[in-house]
Amino acid sequence: MIRLDVDFVRKQFPSFQFEEVVGNGFFENAGGSFMSKQVIERLTRYHNQRRVQPYWVFNSSKLAGEEMDESRSRMAALLNVSNSSLHFGPSTSQNTYVLANAFKDLQTDRKVIIVTNQDHEANSGVWRRLKNFGYTVKEWKVRKNTGSLVLDDLIKILDKDVCLVTFPHCSNIIGEINPVEKICELSKENGSYTCVDGVSYVPHSFPNIKKIGCDIYMFSTYKTYGPHLGIMYVDENLNRLLPVQGHYFNAKDPTKTLTPAGPDHAQIASVAGIVDYIEEIDRHHFKDNEEIATHLKAERIGKLQREAESEILLPLFNFLKQKKGVKILGNMDLSIDKKVPTISIDIKGDVDGVVQQLNKKGLMAGSGDFYAVRLLESLGIELPAGVLRLSFVHYTKSKEIDSLIEALDQIL
Repeated sequence: MIRLDVDFVRKQFPSFQFEEVVGNGFFENAGGSFMSKQVIERLTRYHNQRRVQPYWVFNSSKLAGEEMDESRSRMAALLNVSNSSLHFGPSTSQNTYVLANAFKDLQTDRKVIIVTNQDHEANSGVWRRLKNFGYTVKEWKVRKNTGSLVLDDLIKILDKDVCLVTFPHCSNIIGEINPVEKICELSKENGSYTCVDGVSYVPHSFPNIKKIGCDIYMFSTYKTYGPHLGIMYVDENLNRLLPVQGHYFNAKDPTKTLTPAGPDHAQIASVAGIVDYIEEIDRHHFKDNEEIATHLKAERIGKLQREAESEILLPLFNFLKQKKGVKILGNMDLSIDKKVPTISIDIKGDVDGVVQQLNKKGLMAGSGDFYAVRLLESLGIELPAGVLRLSFVHYTKSKEIDSLIEALDQIL
């Protein structure tokens, strides 16, 4: 059985060499990950050698454009989608804003949008505002005892008037992975589009978007070891129907129709470094690296990542489960296809104070609502204090989990 070589993985992240990080435990990865050296190298090269307007004939400009195109094509291959279906934006929040603006003027007889109260507000608020532009908004509500989205509840509100179903691949609070393929299948049978917020899932495994079957998929590269950008997949047929949000003279270029203003060129060029990183990890673990498609490498590395994460999640979960005065939010199923290593706990006290005490022990975590106010309200969590969120990814070591458990045992 092949296991993830965490020591090799950590060598790909320069942050672990510096005093601000070395010897500490980072447990706010759901808010943003460290950047891999492959991304940093590409970003540095672009700023040093390509800092000109791209796509002109002179060499530095030509190379700049080629590196940006390389990022698009290689990330598309990683996600198993076409190059022209991939869009770069300054953030996922900005991408959803632009996308909702396009739906506002979409010519359609279907005028219902389904949102959830499990989402990060970026994939909820923009769609809810469309009620001011002729749409009816229906809410697919979580079950109050678990925070889970249940398919039967979606089926009750999914009818022939529904234009779009928006939902998270997994919650950024409870870490529960939703049955995305089934939701997309039901929506497609109903003739409805689907918009999946993958921000909280992709750091743990890059998805095969073609397999998922969604019409829109979004995530943030600063949470997947890269620069501060948002990446958005939009089905090409849907893209052709959506009103153009960019310059009118770019209307025939599908990669520009949903980009009113292009994000930083150097950051786009550095996105190829994320793929470099996944391929480096794959090369280290598998001998057939050169013979297999990029999206298949992503799938098997994602499986190694999830197995490594799940193994060290278990002792933390078991500790918190028996700790008096602590309530773990969400479903208790820790299967790798049901939960990512994001745990939020309600301690009904000075949550920020706990974060401060953890910090003094070299353990970095966060507290608050994490832009999931609607979910926390439905679960009866006191705001603005919110929850203590503990989140990690595959580069986290088991000894860091041990240190976290020891610290929490003293503090709580």
